[in-house]
Amino acid sequence: MPRRRVVVTGMGVMTPLGHTVSAMFANLLEGKSGVGPITHFPASQFPTSFAAEVKGLDIGNYVADVGRYQACGSNTRFALAAANQALADAGLLKTTNFDRSRIGIYLGVGEGAEDFDSVLAACKLSVDASGYKVNQGEVTGHLSRLLHGPREAEGEMNTTSAHLAHEFDLGGPNSTTLTACAASAQAIGEAAESIRYGDAEVMVAGGTHSMISPFGVTGFNLLTALSTSGAAPQKASRPFDLNRDGFVLGEGSGMLILEELEHAKARGATIYAEFTGYGTTGDAHAMTDPHPEGRGAIRAMRDALRNAGLQPADIGYVNAHGTSTQANDEIETLALKTALGEAAYGIPISSSKSMLGHLIAAGGAVELIISILAMRQGVLPPTINYETPDPKCDLDYVPNTAREKPGIRHVLSNSFGFGGQNIVLIASQYYSQRSLG
Repeated sequence: MPRRRVVVTGMGVMTPLGHTVSAMFANLLEGKSGVGPITHFPASQFPTSFAAEVKGLDIGNYVADVGRYQACGSNTRFALAAANQALADAGLLKTTNFDRSRIGIYLGVGEGAEDFDSVLAACKLSVDASGYKVNQGEVTGHLSRLLHGPREAEGEMNTTSAHLAHEFDLGGPNSTTLTACAASAQAIGEAAESIRYGDAEVMVAGGTHSMISPFGVTGFNLLTALSTSGAAPQKASRPFDLNRDGFVLGEGSGMLILEELEHAKARGATIYAEFTGYGTTGDAHAMTDPHPEGRGAIRAMRDALRNAGLQPADIGYVNAHGTSTQANDEIETLALKTALGEAAYGIPISSSKSMLGHLIAAGGAVELIISILAMRQGVLPPTINYETPDPKCDLDYVPNTAREKPGIRHVLSNSFGFGGQNIVLIASQYYSQRSLG
């Protein structure tokens, strides 16, 4: 039985560079940075005191009952805003013309809301004047009194998907994945599979995440993954540059509406692209470092090409994982050259993280949206802060300035996560006669 074709009929974002798809992409093409001093908490004494934050989100613009979401954390708020935009873009926000139990959700998310202040207060009360911990019953009492019940529920990863299902009346398959920095890309790939094999007609697929918190920043500092550059924050994320020293945390959400082709055509939906390729592998190597030979990334790219029925030379643009760490950028470059062969040297590649920061679990979805926009508009976002070439990173990274490139037919987006998860997605221009086996 031939697999069903999957197309993209809606997109929405909430990012440090814009609250809409068009605003974000315009800022990317201008080479703007969303990075600045952290304002979410007092961070001046942290090794890293800057990040790419979402500013000015008014959740009341996206939901009817603001009170319902007062206890919600950033993950849910970002997701509600992006999903509202995507569903509206697809013409599916309010329509009841078809069975909404055939619209599902697949999200890549990370840690939920952290009630850091209450935990800190409980810890303080749970130590006596001499510095010794008081008895367990007293600790439990302090926690019970100080912690906010509904806020604690926001710490569960599946809570955001449940909120979206309720808010937008989506009764189809409802799933959540946490595969670190590859999560939203994996959610998109798995959502497409649900449609291809008949489990849903439409899927809201993407991700949402914020780790700009004392726990998040401390954790990544301990892993020596974050930039601690003393330079201007906007220059800290410098993928593929010889002097890169780590990534910059970002936050936000990206959502795509994936839809079975005939279903989309029957209702006259706008088709932005066709989802054609999905590759997923594990490095089986280390918890934080990619495999030194890029084996998992190579297999994922090759699998995605095979899944799409394409050859390396068919790819017109790559949105790289491009984190700005020494290991990732060198090994991703090696993997691209191995997977794509000689074609790699002629394919423009850029890293949106140079401007958006690293949106962690939400990164892959936002980057696929950027790739689709680049293909549709025939213009590629740059990799900013590229000043000193690295001999080990010797591909075309679209340095510093956007580039026009009309006629792109296929784009590839890489997402690689801690733990060795590798996800590669391919989107293509929609053609009515494309044949998929």
